[in-house]
Amino acid sequence: MQKEADEWRVFSRITSIPWTQGTKEHSLVLRRYSRRVTGLEPDNKRIIFRLIRGLSLGYVWYVMKLLDRVRDVGLRRHLAASTIACYRSWIGEFLRFSRRDGTWRAPAELLAADVERYLTHLARDRRVSASTQNQATCAIVFLYKHVLGDELGPEHLGRFEAERARRPVRVPTVLSGAEVQRILNALPDGSMRRLMVELLYGAGLRLKECCTLRVRDVDFDRGQIVVRGGKGDKDRLVMLPSRCVAALAEQVRRVRHQHDLDVRRSGGHVPLPDPLLHKTPYARVDWRWQYVFPSRILRRDDQGRGFRWHTDPGRLDWAIRRATHRAQVSKRVTAHTFRHSFATHLLEQGWDVRQV
Repeated sequence: MQKEADEWRVFSRITSIPWTQGTKEHSLVLRRYSRRVTGLEPDNKRIIFRLIRGLSLGYVWYVMKLLDRVRDVGLRRHLAASTIACYRSWIGEFLRFSRRDGTWRAPAELLAADVERYLTHLARDRRVSASTQNQATCAIVFLYKHVLGDELGPEHLGRFEAERARRPVRVPTVLSGAEVQRILNALPDGSMRRLMVELLYGAGLRLKECCTLRVRDVDFDRGQIVVRGGKGDKDRLVMLPSRCVAALAEQVRRVRHQHDLDVRRSGGHVPLPDPLLHKTPYARVDWRWQYVFPSRILRRDDQGRGFRWHTDPGRLDWAIRRATHRAQVSKRVTAHTFRHSFATHLLEQGWDVRQV
């Protein structure tokens, strides 16, 4: 969310500049001005930079406001932040593809035939996967149904057909118990990365669920973990592996010690969902709301308050790849592979599939 806020703050400042026609390419002006105003690198604004070449200032402003509306409608409908970012990216790609002789067209000018042509292009020319094409379809439908529905009407696109990418049936990669143990042994003993992988396998957590786990959600007495806001924004209870109890308790102790040090440095804050932040503002500095696996970097906001986010999921993926290589496991192993292995091994031991 902070990244998106920085992105759109820069764009708002840029569009207030009086531009002269025909002086320099808009992309160069944007790059130079964005560095001067905020010090941010242009990579943080990749969505607009993919659209910006050859546009007039008026269309830049229109695209910016349109994607702003997509974000606002997504937040109002309680979509996940990753879903909103994905929709905005696909809508920008759709508008870029729908140019006619280099001339950009507004969404009101685009009809079902244009949508069919774009989706067919994804399936036939770019050969994207079926799930990727479905993402693009959902983004376009969201734009015309929920964002522009009141202006254009619900029947603006009508029914459209496109060449669909075939979705093959894939068998998930499952590790044996010996392979799981070899990968764990390849990770440094007592490290935070090893503890995270043990939870991925022992509790069946998803990657994001593990990274965003908070101290308050670990119940040592009852031997369970509360997963909040998982896939589909649903909560669930999972088992706490007995072999992880001691290491997890030590990790929680480190988090509390680090939190005490951060408080002395005008820090100790942790990101919270907006509804919770307004309801219980004290939770932002409460150690129980800290992430179990925090980032090493203390980031400060505009008011100088220190925030400590959760660890980067990409770092755990990288550690798993390195450990898999050192363990000489020939399978393609990702963080989600441990979740598949967890469920498969439970079923092999006779557990009921409804419990798994």
